[in-house]
Amino acid sequence: MRFWTALLITCLLPALAAAQVVRSEQVTATLMTEAAVAAPGKAVRLGLHFDIADGWHTYWKNPGDSGGPTTIDWALPEGVEAGPIRWPHPEALPYGPLVNYGYEHEVLHLVDLTLPADWPVGMPVRLEAAGFWLVCADICIPEEGFFTLDLPTGPEVVEDPAVAPVFERFAAQVPRAAPFDVSATGPEPLRLSVAAPLDDGVEVHFFPDAPGVIEAAAPQRLTATDDGYVLTLQAVEPAASLSGVLVTAEQFGPQRFTEAFAIETAVEVVPATASSALQTLPLLTAIGLALAGGLLLNLMPCVLPVLSMKALALVEAGAADRGRARLEGFGYTAGVLTTFLIVAAALIAARQAGLQVGWGFQLQSPLIVAALAYLLFVVGLNLSGLFEVHVPVATGGGSAFMTGALAVLVATPCTAPFMATALGFALIQPPLVTLAIFVALGLGLALPFLLVTLSPGLARLLPRPGAWMVRLRQGLAFPMYASAAWLVWVLARQAGPDAVLAVLAGATLLAFGLWLAAPAGAKPSRLALGTGLAAAALALALLSVPALTRSGDAVAATATPELGEVFTEERLLAARADGGPVLVEMTAAWCITCQVNDRVALSGAAFEQLLEDTGTRYLVGDWTNRDPIIGAFIDRFGHPGVPLYVVYPAAEGPPEVLPQVLTPGIVREALERAAG
Repeated sequence: MRFWTALLITCLLPALAAAQVVRSEQVTATLMTEAAVAAPGKAVRLGLHFDIADGWHTYWKNPGDSGGPTTIDWALPEGVEAGPIRWPHPEALPYGPLVNYGYEHEVLHLVDLTLPADWPVGMPVRLEAAGFWLVCADICIPEEGFFTLDLPTGPEVVEDPAVAPVFERFAAQVPRAAPFDVSATGPEPLRLSVAAPLDDGVEVHFFPDAPGVIEAAAPQRLTATDDGYVLTLQAVEPAASLSGVLVTAEQFGPQRFTEAFAIETAVEVVPATASSALQTLPLLTAIGLALAGGLLLNLMPCVLPVLSMKALALVEAGAADRGRARLEGFGYTAGVLTTFLIVAAALIAARQAGLQVGWGFQLQSPLIVAALAYLLFVVGLNLSGLFEVHVPVATGGGSAFMTGALAVLVATPCTAPFMATALGFALIQPPLVTLAIFVALGLGLALPFLLVTLSPGLARLLPRPGAWMVRLRQGLAFPMYASAAWLVWVLARQAGPDAVLAVLAGATLLAFGLWLAAPAGAKPSRLALGTGLAAAALALALLSVPALTRSGDAVAATATPELGEVFTEERLLAARADGGPVLVEMTAAWCITCQVNDRVALSGAAFEQLLEDTGTRYLVGDWTNRDPIIGAFIDRFGHPGVPLYVVYPAAEGPPEVLPQVLTPGIVREALERAAG
């Protein structure tokens, strides 16, 4: 490529207005040499000098968020060699939400030129070059210049006193090798540790050699340490090494003094505190935590609708013979375990495909939320007696299997104590270990009902059957209706009013179709059966509305929280740079544990006063719809999903992950610790 460029320059220069100086309204570009006379076998410094108009800038080798670097292509006599550009350190140039790396006012692009030892003394060296650069203000203009310069030669190099000060000034801005040790840890946060003293008032900025390493516009947080200082950066993606230029600047009156150091170091991978602990968690401990979490999941509010169905099933089991009651228990347990395995397999497949998903991920789909709303509404209609397809315990465990499957589906919006640790461990293990953890979790959920059906002593504690069971069955329909209403609210957050209208219309059609096709205590006519099935089919067809709704169409999912700010990585870095505590909440509309925590511990005048007293910034990320940025943050802490509460201390130190179930006391103590 260089050969063809040089050939093109050689062919074009005679026809172009080549000169030592090329001018435009934005840049005056000059090809200059530090030496008035060059010597064979010796190196001299060349420079492409830019005098840049006020308000305009050109770019460094890594232009930052936008722009492009200056390039120089040479056409030189045989044996004469020009090295790469030796770049003076850049400045950070903010422009709106972007930050570019470049130069204002003036810059000299230094190049080392070497003559062969057998170059005839007295024969001038003909230097020909094509320079290409981008100069920007509110607009960007690509410019070019074709340069030619005859450099005299003699037995010794003779410096040109007129330009030597310019070369010395910019040569001092070229980064030199760092005289101190540097190290880096990451991937997030990416911390660059420098073993050098940090004086008061000194500013430090890191410029990576290549784009796509760090977020150019993100704040760079500077923290003093016993050994020097740490610069906290925001990585674009994990990197094995970090190289670039570290610039320190200090102001003395009107003068600003800068030093630039070239650094390169490997990045030591340091997992987040939670992930590090999970890596060393014994397998049996994780299984025990999963079993305990499944047991406690029975007490969480999201399982309340299914608890009502289980209560009715237990009463019916008490009325049947023990063999069939045991069959009911085994059927329910099989439904729970089978559904947990299906959820686990889908979760494993999604994560291996590169998706950042966790516990409850299926509820990020408006289609699944709408289908669950249908299902709970239909179960409620059945319990109310509108239609009859109920299978009593005396005829087998089929209904118990379906009840177990439903228990898992509606339990996923909740995270019980112990579950987060167990599931976080499961998500970083091989697939077979992950499945074992999910089986333990399912066994914990199913165990209370299974024990009652297997133990005659426990079964005797159940009330005797009677007419009251009809009233109980009808009463248990209302938690189902309430759950369906809650899912419609979630759907409104995810997919907007059109999807809500479609589901409400579909629910009406389902009720009408079931009333016609399976009336209680009667056999339907062929016309009624056909009409009912057609209404049910139309209701299912209406599920296409939420299925086709893009998550970006949701109207409220990213609304600003009442007391906090919408989470972004940029806001988190800026908040940490401010030096105060930061509370990050990851939540979702479909997460009932999240909603309970919000109302119990993260709202109201007392919580607002606590934020003010401790100087805490409160950032809220909404994972109602899939969001890769929020998913990456959750993964960073080895967490299986939402809720996730992370408190960053005011001083440098590791963040603290709070329990999944909060109380006002837990939040107060954590924020007061973080505030010091």
